[in-house]
Amino acid sequence: MIDGGTGVVMDLATAVVHWQQTHGRHDLPWQRTRDPYRVWLSEIMLQQTQVATVLDYFPRFLERFPDVSALAAASLDAVLALWSGLGYYSRARNLHLCALAVMRCHGGVFPQTAQALQTLPGIGRSTAGAIASLCFAERVAILDGNVRRVLTRLLGFEADLAKAANQRALWQAATELLPSADLQHAMPRYTQGMMDLGATLCSAKKPRCGVCPIAPICVARRLGQPERYPVQTRKVKRSAQSIWLLWAQTLDAGVWLSQRPTPGVWAGLYCFPLFDQRAALAAAVPARYRPALQDGPAFTHVLTHKDLHLHPVQVHLPRTAMARADGAWIGADQWPHLGLPAPVRKLLVQG
Repeated sequence: MIDGGTGVVMDLATAVVHWQQTHGRHDLPWQRTRDPYRVWLSEIMLQQTQVATVLDYFPRFLERFPDVSALAAASLDAVLALWSGLGYYSRARNLHLCALAVMRCHGGVFPQTAQALQTLPGIGRSTAGAIASLCFAERVAILDGNVRRVLTRLLGFEADLAKAANQRALWQAATELLPSADLQHAMPRYTQGMMDLGATLCSAKKPRCGVCPIAPICVARRLGQPERYPVQTRKVKRSAQSIWLLWAQTLDAGVWLSQRPTPGVWAGLYCFPLFDQRAALAAAVPARYRPALQDGPAFTHVLTHKDLHLHPVQVHLPRTAMARADGAWIGADQWPHLGLPAPVRKLLVQG
């Protein structure tokens, strides 16, 4: 029971559970199950990615890898190929590592507690909490971006979340507000309801306070300043980088690709050779073929904190012309099944 300073006392958990039952989202494919594999897959895909995009990838991923054993048995290249276009490719690498760990260390069965789930690759505290609460009704909090926004507004939490101590304080508050009874029913509903509130009503800009079920106890609404929460002063500065891509082809439609090193941009993916200057790209091509280099239209590919200004340069070469040790000629029947950066795949598809 909490009071937002208006004299109105409300059981937050009960209100959120009831609202989720009647007004929350129920049509997302990962909501109609308590299968930890599917919930885990959706949680990883939804990190830094919009629901509309995940709705396209999720069923295709399940069709190819219907369970954790199928995912673990697949090659990393196969996983990256299906992930291509979702971005944040470390998620796909950790996804594969996590599947291997579940098979090797847990007999193919996901652990049922948030604490144990956090020992798996790529599963942090909030993701572990989501899986444990949604699938196993554990009384454990989550703090993804949506829930963090709802809670800081609800509580009028003004502390700077750039500081670890303040993050711990918010985690503590989130835990104290969890349901305390009928957890098998309440915990999945509450967790889903908090995520739904952040996704549908308590948006970053222009929140729909007038129809929010917890508006009567929301401090930010009472103060008339919901958009100032959450407070986080440290922000990563955006940067830009220009990259020239050597798009070398053979007459029989082979393309020269090499696997990107880790760490680095597009780590682990197969890609055209990349250069910081066009002159360096030209120097990598035998002199007799340099006059045939053709510059394609430059375009910008946006990453989270960086804009990549990409300059594709095409050239047709005999297979013997590329003597580099860090790549290979890949046929048109092969590259669609490799993990490729989205802009490289787009170039190849368009031809």
